[in-house]
Amino acid sequence: MNFTYYGHSCFSVEIKGTKLLFDPFITPNELANKVVNADTIEADYILVSHGHADHTADLVSIAKRTGAKVICSWEIYEWLGRQQITNVHPMNTGGKWNFGDFTVKVVVAHHSSGLPDGSYGGNPLGFIVSAEEGNFYYSGDTALTLDMQLIPTWAELNFAVLPIGSNFTMDVEDAVRCAAMIKCQQIIGVHYDTFGFIKIDHDQAKKAFADTSCVLHLPKIGETIEVK
Repeated sequence: MNFTYYGHSCFSVEIKGTKLLFDPFITPNELANKVVNADTIEADYILVSHGHADHTADLVSIAKRTGAKVICSWEIYEWLGRQQITNVHPMNTGGKWNFGDFTVKVVVAHHSSGLPDGSYGGNPLGFIVSAEEGNFYYSGDTALTLDMQLIPTWAELNFAVLPIGSNFTMDVEDAVRCAAMIKCQQIIGVHYDTFGFIKIDHDQAKKAFADTSCVLHLPKIGETIEVK
């Protein structure tokens, strides 16, 4: 599967030519907007973990331009309706849906979720995406939680996308513990360096994972990597 990083927690995964975009936050991101143009990103589906602006800033514009189906919480579904976005599939924790080329299982994330206009964004979500090519887990913004021990009972993971910046989410140490819980050795780090609160030491982070026989991938913004 091809993974393309757009900065912060925004990325896309291509499955059988179908492009899944996650948590679009590009235009206000000073680390990303000089490298990536949100107006050129392609998407067939947009998966939204929660309502915070650093995960939804470009959601409406990309959804309108591409016509992509948005997968999100019920509350974000209602908010998108007020933005005249109607191609939306609402889900909630514990739910599962087959979208054809892939299946989404929604899992627990421990965080908060307010929308840009101050309205309630529903519970934050994590996603397990399963397809013929393989399976991956995107935790969304979350603390470490014992619920992560359930993940490998639902899917054998090829890779996982985890926040590592601390302050608002898991730090590197907790993400390493998460990798053990979910039984996954290929980890892609997100939600780091964008703001002063979440700066990390890249070499130390990679070593912390390597010490447990895991690989931490930190792709450059705009870079595409193949994850098997």
